Amino acid sequence: MQNFDIDLLRAFVAVADHGTFGAAARHLGRTQSAVTQQMQRLEAQVGQPLFERSGRGKQLTAAGRRLLGYAREILGLNDEAVRALADEGLSGSLRIGSPHDIADTLLPPLLGHIARAAPRLRLDIEVGRSPFLMEALHRGELDMTISTREDPSLQGFALRTSPTLWVASSQFVYDQRLPLPLVLIDEPSIFRRLALEALEAHRIPWRQAYSSSNLIGVKAAVRAGLGVTARSMEMLDGQLRALGAHEGLPALPDVTYSLWIRPGAANPMARQAFDLLCAQQQGFSRQSAAAQRG
Repeated sequence: MQNFDIDLLRAFVAVADHGTFGAAARHLGRTQSAVTQQMQRLEAQVGQPLFERSGRGKQLTAAGRRLLGYAREILGLNDEAVRALADEGLSGSLRIGSPHDIADTLLPPLLGHIARAAPRLRLDIEVGRSPFLMEALHRGELDMTISTREDPSLQGFALRTSPTLWVASSQFVYDQRLPLPLVLIDEPSIFRRLALEALEAHRIPWRQAYSSSNLIGVKAAVRAGLGVTARSMEMLDGQLRALGAHEGLPALPDVTYSLWIRPGAANPMARQAFDLLCAQQQGFSRQSAAAQRG
C-alpha cells in the first residue's frame, strides 16, 4: 500500500485554498514550478487528475474534492502530533472562561484540542456570564475566555455565530391578547437587551414574570412555564421549544461567540493555545469555503 507524502498533501491543500499554483507557491515559500511538480507527483500517485482549469485558476475535480477532506485530516493529525511532542515538557495551567450556554457544546472540542496538543498542561475552567468573564480576563484572573461581548482592546476571533431565539417550555402557550411574560437575566446582558429592544420596536407589550442573576435560574423558570426568554439556540433541549413569527414575535439578531485573549498576556501558554485554536478555526473556515465553491 502506498503512503501519502505529507509535503505533497500540504502543497495540495494550499492550492485548493489559494486557487492557483502561483498563489500556493507564495504561501508555501516555494517556486511555482516546484508546486507544479509536486502536484504532478501527487496525481501520479493517486492515478487520476486532481485539478481542472477554471479561468486563470484551478478547480478541484471530483477526486480532488474527495482527497481534500482526507488531506486536511491527515495534516491536522500530523501537525498536532508534532506540537504535542515538541510541547511535551510544557507544564503549568491555563485558565479558560466560558458562558453557561456553550459549556457543553462549543467548549469541549476546544478543550480537547488543547489537551491533545499540550497533554501536560492543566486546564482550569471558569463557567459564568459573558460580561463578568470579560472583566475577569481584563483583571488577569483568566488567560482567555469565550464571550458574546466585543472589546477592541482585546485580541479575538469568532468561533460560531448562532441564531437568537424566543425560548419557552414545550408546554407553554402564548396568549397574544396579554403582555408577553418574560424571564429575564439581570443586567448586563446582551440577550436581555436584544429582547427588550425587539419588543419595544414592534410595540409588543410585555411584563417581567421572573428574573435571575444566572442562566441556571433562567432555565428553571422557562422549563417551569413561567414565561419566555431570548437566548441563543444552544439553550434548546427536549423540554424547550422556539417561538417565532407565527406566534407574533419578532426575529432577533444572531450572536457571535468569540475567543478572546489580552494582547500582552503574561502566561506564555495562553498565547500558544490561542494561536493553536486560531489556526484550527481558520482551517475549518477554509474547508467550509472550499466545500461551498465545490
